[in-house]
This record gives sequence, structure tokens and C-alpha cells, in this order.
Amino acid sequence: MSSISLTRLTTATKSTSRLYVSPLCKGTINNQGVALHSSLRRPHSSFRKLTSSPFTKWFPRFVSTRLMSYGLNVTPGRYRKGVLLVTGAATVAGLAVGACHFQRAEMASRMVQTEKDEGDILERCKSFMSPPVTDVEVLQQRKDEMSTRMEMLIMETQAAFCKALEQVDGGTFKVDSWQRKEGGGGVSCVLQDSKVFEKAGVNVSVVFGSLSEEAAKQMRSRGKVLKAKDGKLPFCAMGVSSVIHPKNPFIPTVHFNYRYFEIEEEDGSKQWWFGGGTDLTPMYLNQEDAIHFHGTLKEACDRHHPQYYPEFKKWCDRYFFINHRDERRGIGGIFFDDLDSPSQEDAFAFVKSCARSVVQCYVPIVRKHVNDPFSPEEKAWQQLRRGRYVEFNLVYDRGTKFGLATPGSRIESILMSLPLTARWEYMNKPANGSKEAELLEVLRKPKEWV
Repeated sequence: MSSISLTRLTTATKSTSRLYVSPLCKGTINNQGVALHSSLRRPHSSFRKLTSSPFTKWFPRFVSTRLMSYGLNVTPGRYRKGVLLVTGAATVAGLAVGACHFQRAEMASRMVQTEKDEGDILERCKSFMSPPVTDVEVLQQRKDEMSTRMEMLIMETQAAFCKALEQVDGGTFKVDSWQRKEGGGGVSCVLQDSKVFEKAGVNVSVVFGSLSEEAAKQMRSRGKVLKAKDGKLPFCAMGVSSVIHPKNPFIPTVHFNYRYFEIEEEDGSKQWWFGGGTDLTPMYLNQEDAIHFHGTLKEACDRHHPQYYPEFKKWCDRYFFINHRDERRGIGGIFFDDLDSPSQEDAFAFVKSCARSVVQCYVPIVRKHVNDPFSPEEKAWQQLRRGRYVEFNLVYDRGTKFGLATPGSRIESILMSLPLTARWEYMNKPANGSKEAELLEVLRKPKEWV
């Protein structure tokens, strides 16, 4: 049995406890994720600090409760003045062998996905899937501007997510850099018809120019007061977006998008705002997956404001609604738009936390189900649910509409979100009490997962 030694140091006492990780993970995890039940969560204002070179990070107190649900024996208690020190390289290696999918991914993510200082631009670019859209010299000259900082973040997010998926799949993303003659360009990374993923796309775009009248109308319809100069509205828009369609129907589809807009008005002043979100679309409902996904997003939100998660979770449920079907596209997550407060710096810090949570949200779920067997009937149900995905993206999605309305947009990148295959059947209705019917019930009546 693998183990980690944790040493608790306080001003009054020193004690050592053993934290055991069972290699028989499935036997130690409650399938319903009971340890994350709302009655077990701790107040978000109380934190404990985990310190272990080379990382130091603050976690909400309920994180220890979550670790128990994944087979870790963590004794609840107050550590306001204490720290937990992880000791011994051999025990860390033992954890990697013995921990289950969620344990490995969550703990590894917290070690390597710590908040990075925004250091040397040239050095950071070395980890990207492609050179950034904007010339590196230009980025260096204006490194303190929000447009530069956001472009670096979305390039980093793309690289981190692609590399994590490549490790699971064994394949390699095709990297396709493109230019937009009206201004800007992008980097599309696509893994298609591979071992685990039927179609996985992670796209970065950085575009600028003048808004078309149709795009301007969309923004004004959302309450934006935009004062054009000589009928033109110069803009800069950038973001990272991803949709992953796995082959196995027990691996959910995931989508995330984080973006930034700047619009220059007639007097030279700028309006700016952020938008984005992360949401999950399972074909078969798994309570533990849903709790893990939403709990991870909640942790990212709670670092910035206790109301962000509940508000943006409700917004997500409202936004991803297929009105003509009277159902949501999936089980939600978070979604927000037009975020321009409390300050640009605070809004960017929040977006950065959300973007850096996407690997931790999703990859553990993929690893958990990657070898699940499935029947032809279950595969057919996946194809039907993908049809709903297509309907939402083409009929309702604002990002798709904006892209199609922007002159010079790259259609292949905009429609990257569509699955490789989908299916529409006339009057398909799952049997009462079936797993398929269980999913539809949640899509029609959203749940609170954490």
C-alpha cells in the first residue's frame, strides 16, 4: 500500500500522521461522491495551506473532505496556524502508482498548475503549440497591456489542454496557424479520428478591425452603448475555445471558451469586457463526474468571490438551453459574459483561474472512463445527443453567430465545435426508467451538484 507522510506543525504541538492511498481505487470511492455532499462542505472563508517545494497554494477547507471521497484518509481539523509538509520523493512516486484517476489528476494539477508570474514573454512562448498570433517583438513592447496578457494566457491554455489530451490519447494534434486578411489570425489544434477522441479541437483566435453592422447590432442588443466614428467601430477580440467529442459514449463532451473584447469609440476611449465558461455534456449521467466537474469550477470561482459560482452556474443553465427541445445541452458548469468589474485586473485574475482549471475539470473524467465497454445501442444514443449539440451551436450560440457575422472569419475554426458524426431519428423517446431517460430528466430540471 502506497503512502505519503504528512507532518502537521503548529505553535503548540507537532504530530505526524500517515495518509494512505489504496491502489484499489474503485473499491474506496463512493460512486455517488457522497463526501462532496453539501452538508460536508466547510465555509469558504476558512483555508488551509499546503506547502511543499516547489509549490505553495491555499485551498478551501472542504478540499480535505473531497480527498476522502477519493480514498484519502484526511482527518478534518483546524490548521489556521499550521502547515502540511509533504516529505519523501519515494512516497510521492508511490502516490502516482497507487492513486486513482481523480486522485492523480487533481493532486498533480495542483502541483503543476499553480499561479505563474507573468515572466519573460519569449521564454513562455517556448511551451506553446505554435508561435503566438501577434509578433513576439510587439508583445514584448506592450507586455503590460491587457491584450498582450490575455493573448499569452489563451496560448498557454491551449498548450496545456492539448498536451494533457495527447497524453491520454497517444495521438498528436495537428497545428494549423492561419491569418485573417482584415487583421489578426489564429492557431487551430485538431485531433481527429484518433484512439480516444473522435474530434478534439482547441482554437485560439486574435482578430482586430472594424465591427460589421450585424455584429454591432448583436452587442447593442445586449445593452452595449457603442459610439461609432464615421460609422466604424474598431475592435480587438481574442479567445481560446475548445470542444472535445470522445469516441466512448461514457466519456462526456466538454466545451470551454474564455475571451476578451476591446472596442474603441469615437472619442478614443475603450470599452472592454471578458466572457467565457466551461460546461460538460455527458451522454450518460455519472454523479461522481458531475460533482468533480462542478466542484473544481467552484473552487476556481471561490478564490475570487463566493457568489461567482452560484450566479454563473445559473447563467450557464439558462444559456445552454435548447428552447425548441425544452432541455439543456448538458449538465452545465459556469458561463458569464460582459464581465467588466470590479476592475480589469480583478476580472482578468478570475478568468485566469477559470482557464487554468480546465485540465483538472476534465482530464480525470476521461481517464476514468477511457476503457469503459459500450454497446451499439449506447453508441447510437451518443450520436443522438450530438445532434442536440449541433442544434444548439448552429441555432443559439452567440459565439458562432458573432464569428459568422465577422468579415474574414475562418469558417473551419468557427465550426470546429461540430462533431465528426451525429444522428437524428424521428420521434426518439427513451424508455421510462432507462439510463437515457435519467439523463433527460436532469437536462430538463438542472441540479445543484455541490
